[in-house]
Amino acid sequence: MGTQLKDVKIPADAVKSLLLEKHAEYIAAYGNKKDDYEYCITEYLRMSGVYWGLTAMDLMGKIDMMNKEEIIEFVKSCQREDGGFGASVDHDSSLLYTLSAIQILVIYNCLEVIDVENAVKYIVSLQKEDGSFAGDIWGEIDTRFSFCAIAALCLVERLDVVHVDKAVDYVVSCMNFDGGFGCRPGSESHSGQIYCCLGVLAITHRLYHVNVDMLGWWLCERQLSSGGLNGRPEKLPDVCYSWWVLASLKIIGKIHWINKEKLVEFILACQDDETGGFADRPGDMADPFHTLFGIAGLSLLDYGSDVKEVNPVFCMPEYVIKKLKNKPEIL
Repeated sequence: MGTQLKDVKIPADAVKSLLLEKHAEYIAAYGNKKDDYEYCITEYLRMSGVYWGLTAMDLMGKIDMMNKEEIIEFVKSCQREDGGFGASVDHDSSLLYTLSAIQILVIYNCLEVIDVENAVKYIVSLQKEDGSFAGDIWGEIDTRFSFCAIAALCLVERLDVVHVDKAVDYVVSCMNFDGGFGCRPGSESHSGQIYCCLGVLAITHRLYHVNVDMLGWWLCERQLSSGGLNGRPEKLPDVCYSWWVLASLKIIGKIHWINKEKLVEFILACQDDETGGFADRPGDMADPFHTLFGIAGLSLLDYGSDVKEVNPVFCMPEYVIKKLKNKPEIL
């Protein structure tokens, strides 16, 4: 007998409809529980947490439930002297949180509250001679950081300040024989890295570098019998890959290659019908990260009128991205 692929079983009594009101209440309450253990131990990724919650609320049409003034003040307080943004107040700058900060302010249409030029200088300072980007002053190189840099500069409409051709060449050097991309040249293909590399190529209008059919096939093989998607072979499905895989398929025009109905069933089964929010898999604990990507995945699958259209490159509402002068390419 052959080996059986790792997968999960969807319970017979799993939720089968979108609990939109519960999710809105879950996210709105999350930021108010500042004394909770869970809130305190996630300080190291607070900026991204605000972005996840705000974007999910906007996609659900519930952004007014968020405290706009408090969020903007928080973002402003996290800009460091070097121009970058930390995860929270007094945390070191990082490209990850710099992108999240810019995404938040673009959604609120108030970039002017920060020092944009200094943020741009920070991003430029992290590009290396080979076109790659370090995530921060400590120097880790990863294609995630290439995406963060290029996406952030696109959102503030300053792509002219970095070596775009070199950035693209570096991303292309991370392409593998299976059509996918890794975090560095020679690293194995992974759905999250594929999304990041496709994002760079979409923003810079260089998707012609991609073998669309080969990559589309690799991505479609991420769907398991449960309907869920995994990040790479022999791994369990996870709601977050409903974003990384689906968004990548959307960018290359192959989203119709997966079983939509089965994936919708899997995503809906990952909802917590008591607290609200989405978990990674059915029966696990909900969190804001998986809540955003569950809702964004449903948006990509055109699930009903309750969820707004999401942009597959930026994971932001499409109406926000339509205002950009340089819109990313979608095949």
